[in-house]
Amino acid sequence: MVLAMFLAHLVGDYILQWDSLAAWKSRSLAGVLAHGSVVFLVTWLFSLPFNPGWWPGVVFIGSTHIFIDAVQLYVKPPIPALFRFLLDQAAHLAIILLALAAGGYLEISRLAADFAGMAHSERLMIILLGYAFITMPAWVIVKFAAYGLVDGRPPEFPGRTNKYLEILERILMTTFVAFGQFLLVPLVIMPRLVSEWPDVAKREQTTHYLVELLASMTLAVIVGLLLRQI
Repeated sequence: MVLAMFLAHLVGDYILQWDSLAAWKSRSLAGVLAHGSVVFLVTWLFSLPFNPGWWPGVVFIGSTHIFIDAVQLYVKPPIPALFRFLLDQAAHLAIILLALAAGGYLEISRLAADFAGMAHSERLMIILLGYAFITMPAWVIVKFAAYGLVDGRPPEFPGRTNKYLEILERILMTTFVAFGQFLLVPLVIMPRLVSEWPDVAKREQTTHYLVELLASMTLAVIVGLLLRQI
């Protein structure tokens, strides 16, 4: 159940939050409710194989997700967008941990030991978590990191991007690292780098572009190294 809930978060909050829904959520309470309904449904579906009657946990996670996102419509602290994003995710993950602890699936006092045990006993779920993370979640993190560190402002979604090509690159890099084929990692990014660089240089976006590229590679390699250990 523990890993399933974290996977549900990645799917509901990222993979199934398409660009128009993200834009709607950022400006309207109705958009927040629509997004929250997706999170609620995904959380419920992912809980079914483990405990079909775990309604209190599903309702708690879904309702608090809506509340956290709704608050951000009206409360915008004067801190960098990257920090706001990290605080948002920390709040959502804390709620999931609390729900799992209340349901008896996790002991907060021994989180490290529990997760270490799951890393060895739930290999398939860990692999699914890793690959889910490097799709849309990693794409969003890369954008926030690049815009926040280089421009000091939040990213404009979807913006000018090769989203699905970047996701495919991370999938390939993660897979190569997981199988120990480290020398193939640079070959994955070379075609896009060579084809896009003249346009990037002409638009004077080299710093921004390189930060995104480095952040994307770093996340893919880290996940690959973690998967290599299981």
